[in-house]
Amino acid sequence: MIKLYDFPQSPYCQKVRLVLAEKDLSYEKIFVDLMENEQKAPEFLRLNPYGKVPVLVDEDEVIYDSTIINEYLNDEYPHPPLLPPEDSGARARVRTLEDFADNSFTAQGGLLTAELRKPPEQVDQERVQRYRADLGRVLEFLERNLEGKEYMSGTFSLADLALVPRLLQFPKLGVEIPSRLINVLAWSERVKRRPSVKQLQQDLGLV
Repeated sequence: MIKLYDFPQSPYCQKVRLVLAEKDLSYEKIFVDLMENEQKAPEFLRLNPYGKVPVLVDEDEVIYDSTIINEYLNDEYPHPPLLPPEDSGARARVRTLEDFADNSFTAQGGLLTAELRKPPEQVDQERVQRYRADLGRVLEFLERNLEGKEYMSGTFSLADLALVPRLLQFPKLGVEIPSRLINVLAWSERVKRRPSVKQLQQDLGLV
């Protein structure tokens, strides 16, 4: 049985849960309470010396970092494929887009989330607007990237799934996809129709 050491609100954990759902894999979720610093406990550090979630255990294999976990799952459980199986250039493009999602979309969304969680009198509105503008620039990039394509790399892949967790949080973050970004809007509706994404929305209480 696969085990996933998980904190439900983590977008990186959500990213792995999406892939597990796409692969229709059964697994056990083990809750790691980041608010109580359980990720710093000695028994958890033996799994991941960096003290971060997610961690996946599959029999004797212990893998951490959401990107590495998802590539492992795609290699070990190849159907349906979430990386182009033969084309090294196409695989590199998926990896590049996933890295972009993690560092320019998920991370910026995290900064905005942290600012909005502060007591109202402590929220820095200039930062809020700057973070929202940063996300807007990401959406502009995605619009150009999606030209002539249904998904980020052409076919549905790990790159699309990496963007989903923050996408689902847009209403709470006060972010809207502008109507002129027709490619992003169509892509957004497309991914939200996937059973894995619908399940994540239910798990997070977003529907």
